[in-house]
Amino acid sequence: MNKPKKPKMEGGMFKRILSLLFNFYPVLVPVTIFCIIFSAITAAIPAVFIQNVIAVIEKWYVARDWAQAAKEIVPLVLILAGFYIISTVAITAQSQLMAYITQGFLGKLRKKMFNGMQSLPIKYFDTNKHGDIMSHYTNDIDTLRELVSRSLPQLLQSVIIVVAVFSIMIYYSVWMTMLVITGIILMMFVSGKIGGGSAKYFIRQQKSVGAAEGFIQEMMNGQKVVKVFCHEEDSKKEFDEINNALYEDSRKANSYANALGPIIMNIGNVLYVLVATIGGLFLASGLPNLSLSGMAFSISILVPFLNMTKQFTGNINQLSQQINAVAMGLAGAKRIFSLMDQEAETDEGYVTLVNAKVDENGNIIETEERTGKWAWKHPHHDGRLTYTLLKGDVRMNEVDFSYEEGKPVLSDVSVYAEPGQKVAFVGATGAGKTTITNLINRFYDIEDGKIRYDGININKIKKSDLRRSLGIVLQDTNLFTGTVMENIRYGRLDATDDECRAAAVLAGADDFISRLPSGYETELTNNGANLSQGQRQLIAIARAAVADPPVMILDEATSSIDTRTEAIVQKGMDKLMEGRTVFVIAHRLSTVKNSDVIMVLDKGRIIERGNHEKLIAEKGTYYQLYTGAFELE
Repeated sequence: MNKPKKPKMEGGMFKRILSLLFNFYPVLVPVTIFCIIFSAITAAIPAVFIQNVIAVIEKWYVARDWAQAAKEIVPLVLILAGFYIISTVAITAQSQLMAYITQGFLGKLRKKMFNGMQSLPIKYFDTNKHGDIMSHYTNDIDTLRELVSRSLPQLLQSVIIVVAVFSIMIYYSVWMTMLVITGIILMMFVSGKIGGGSAKYFIRQQKSVGAAEGFIQEMMNGQKVVKVFCHEEDSKKEFDEINNALYEDSRKANSYANALGPIIMNIGNVLYVLVATIGGLFLASGLPNLSLSGMAFSISILVPFLNMTKQFTGNINQLSQQINAVAMGLAGAKRIFSLMDQEAETDEGYVTLVNAKVDENGNIIETEERTGKWAWKHPHHDGRLTYTLLKGDVRMNEVDFSYEEGKPVLSDVSVYAEPGQKVAFVGATGAGKTTITNLINRFYDIEDGKIRYDGININKIKKSDLRRSLGIVLQDTNLFTGTVMENIRYGRLDATDDECRAAAVLAGADDFISRLPSGYETELTNNGANLSQGQRQLIAIARAAVADPPVMILDEATSSIDTRTEAIVQKGMDKLMEGRTVFVIAHRLSTVKNSDVIMVLDKGRIIERGNHEKLIAEKGTYYQLYTGAFELE
């Protein structure tokens, strides 16, 4: 196994996180930082008060004037108490503000992630595990929450305390401060060695968690297939491998992390003893003190110096403990930002789809109300604005395409679908049938050739308007959590209940929907798991029907429906297809028999085209498929 690289604490990642925090909360973040700074300084100043109190006691001890000593000590105690009261208010405000800022920050970040994800091309979801993408919203967000809510405030507070205490220490005694610094250097060396190792494995743990979550989601989605093929034991073994990798990364990460705290703490204890011993010797020897204050070394300096040493080493320990949380938070942030920085689906289209009507002179007029007619609104470079009625004339000319460079999927494909025609694609799996429909709706863009829609290059048509003109029924049905009525209305959100029911009747779905426990108000969950595959497909067809698009793409639309149901659905489909341009992909050749044009694909090329009678007469590949001379697969 390759030796893991030492992680880099990227300053750019910190800068981006802080930039977002200030951008989201330009007032609250500075206020919170002020509270942290104030409470940190307040935590450092007791040493000054202790020094002054002991100095007062030393001064009046010989004279035995305890009344004068109390007179000087009481104001110091009251000032210190006042500082602590204000510090308590600052700490309380800081904790409340951090809770509000952190949760708000994560909420806004999730929103930006999700909104950005909606603009990503289909290719991103085809090439990334869905479980790993989900891990961005759960595990990665959780590590970022830890970084923002605890690690960053703790880092800032510890750094300020360290700087403040160091300043006070060097003010009182340079020699004793140098002794403390020697111990701190050792602590930082150990932190770098052990903390770097734990950070490295915590980052690997993040990736392992994503892999585990991705596998679990995949198994949940495919649980029926796992059971049908009795792959439970194989799934367990595969999960054990992934889980063991996560265990190893987590074990090593936490082994390093758990060892760091005790080591740093004991170095701090040894340093405390050394300061007490050497300070006592220094005090007994009467050597001159080197300090910025000019004061002689005395018990009033040694006692607070011991407390400051404990405080100094404690905060260095706190800083070292944050290495792991910072490493995990940065790893999570990097994955989150990688999703946010994915290139959005480009759209240079400027031709839009509008509701239209035709006046008595034959002029196309744009209108707000739904008329059942659509037109392409086409602004030209010379300032002209033209309207073209949407008829559903789709033409592909000499199109080439490949998902991966050097591996062509379609070569020199030409398809001509006139308005109202039913065009069928037939061929083995991998021949390129579905790819053609993916290119028509621009899920992917062609490499060469042209695709024209009503004479307009589809690259000029805005993608959302292009897809709005296409009704699609896929082989893999996706239903959403909600009622049956809501799932049908998904095809057109402004559709009335009556229009949704009419679409269900057209698709042949009304009969079984009416027999559901709550009819159209029956709740569907988990992709409609409480329905049969055929019933789910019928709802998907009804969803496409309610959109009432001029062009339909049916990708194995009836493949999951039994023969009896298919006969019912086919009648509704025939009504749905009337007057529309329809692209049909089907393995059951009986469903494409009445198509105007049938195209036979083989390895990305169209090898035969014509209607059923013509292709049967030619006795080529289609004839052999239809008569069973050889199978599609």
